[in-house]
Amino acid sequence: MSCPRVIVTRPERDAQAWVTALAQRGLPAEALPLIRIERLPTSPALQQAWRDIASYAALMFVSGNAVAAFFASNQAPAHIGKARTAIDLIANEGLRYLAPGPGTVAALREMGLPDARIDAPAPDAGQFDSEALWALVADRDWQGKRVLIVRGRSAGAEPAGGAGRDWLARQLSAAGAMPEFLAVYQRSAPLFTSPQRKTMAEAAVDGSVWLFSSSEAVGHLPQQDWSQARAVATHPRIAEAVRAAGWGVVAESRPALDDIVASIESMQP
Repeated sequence: MSCPRVIVTRPERDAQAWVTALAQRGLPAEALPLIRIERLPTSPALQQAWRDIASYAALMFVSGNAVAAFFASNQAPAHIGKARTAIDLIANEGLRYLAPGPGTVAALREMGLPDARIDAPAPDAGQFDSEALWALVADRDWQGKRVLIVRGRSAGAEPAGGAGRDWLARQLSAAGAMPEFLAVYQRSAPLFTSPQRKTMAEAAVDGSVWLFSSSEAVGHLPQQDWSQARAVATHPRIAEAVRAAGWGVVAESRPALDDIVASIESMQP
């Protein structure tokens, strides 16, 4: 039984790692990033966040890209060591780093942040999203606490938190916290090459399985007939977007490697 080709649509920073991981599990995979990620220039708001870092109870990062862009700021080296010491002195628990899933946790670890300061859904959680994260931290005392939500924005649009991030901000506000948004990178549609367009046309009809981890990525696909295409989506909201785009077969999966592999293998002819 032959394995279907997997089209990995994640941003370039993450796509190749997934291609490698899937190949190690015997699944031929190809990267076709559907979202371009660019770090935004250091803004006055980002500089202010570093100056005020000791006043935050938590920093919530929406993705590994958010972590990379935030800590790439030229303000980071000058502040991070001092900030940690100051926070240790003024707060019982100190500054917490909130992450919706293992990819963001891995990025925080790469920055040298200790696991003891990171809050994230367990690796076996049903989903990796804002809802799962809130279930973990909702019972804490958030009254009067500042929380910085570090995320991206779409090109040509005013910064927006996204469905899950807006929901999380509402929960924090209801619990008495003072959430703030900070955009540190920009998402945009990639400029597809001729070979990439050829891959998309072929993968729409040849039994390939597309792996989607973002609803926004779906909107960057060209308008064409997707009724014969097959996909695995890593969240119910993403699956809804893929179905709305006309995909013929859409399976939902937890975003963990084992679950994704199982979903893909279940779609073999």
